[in-house]
Amino acid sequence: MHPVDVQSSLDTMRIIVDSREQPTEQAKRRYKTFGCPWRQEKLNVGDYSAECDLPSGGCYSLADKVSIERKYSYAELANCYTHERGRFEREFERAKQTGIKTYLLVEGATWENAYAGKYKSQMNPKALVASMLAWAARYDCHILMCRAETSGKLIHDVLYRELKERLTAFDD
Repeated sequence: MHPVDVQSSLDTMRIIVDSREQPTEQAKRRYKTFGCPWRQEKLNVGDYSAECDLPSGGCYSLADKVSIERKYSYAELANCYTHERGRFEREFERAKQTGIKTYLLVEGATWENAYAGKYKSQMNPKALVASMLAWAARYDCHILMCRAETSGKLIHDVLYRELKERLTAFDD
């Protein structure tokens, strides 16, 4: 694919939001900061992915290649590592088995707060950090953290870069 074709495809990027994502006010604010169109569809893994139109016609989707799993806080993430661990493991196992690259985005989070236990959960800070790093190692999961107001832009930018890398690889 020529560089101009890559850019024209990127210009049509749409973010796919998992249909199970709740339409809260915070979610609506996040969608406004995407900076591109979005649509809802059931994703097999994660909360967000992306797609674009190809110059030759048709659609190129990352839904079976890249996903972002978003958590609104360490408290929600801790719940996934404790009470919902089985379901959470199955989702990441499914991603690993199907070759889907995963990102875990935690809003309102920093490594410093994780280590210091500055979050609303009974989960021990060492256990939380160990679980996060185990997920990174076990599932080749990329851990991202940001303030809630930045998450929409970060979701867009990660998916844009993933899409661009794959479209550019068509030339190779």
